[in-house]
Amino acid sequence: MIKLTFVFINFFVLMSKYKSKNQESTETLNAKDFIEIQGEVLELMPAANFRVMLDNGHEIMAHLSGKMRMNRIKLLPGDRVRMQMSPYDLTKARIVFRL
Repeated sequence: MIKLTFVFINFFVLMSKYKSKNQESTETLNAKDFIEIQGEVLELMPAANFRVMLDNGHEIMAHLSGKMRMNRIKLLPGDRVRMQMSPYDLTKARIVFRL
């Protein structure tokens, strides 16, 4: 019985050390963490939406950010843009800067 208790105590001590090491190294994903990507505008769509070709060859839909709308920044096909993409939906992005 003493040996069995000792094994369980060692197991829990090892697991608590393992968790604390992993918790330090892992990063939690916040709602404000975006993937920064660049691409080229292919096509203008209604309501300030754009079809954009990413550098890796994928096509996505993107819309203008609020500050770009407020400052009336225009985009034309062929313009290079920087976008923010949510890690939860990799088919849509927000255009935040014209390069």
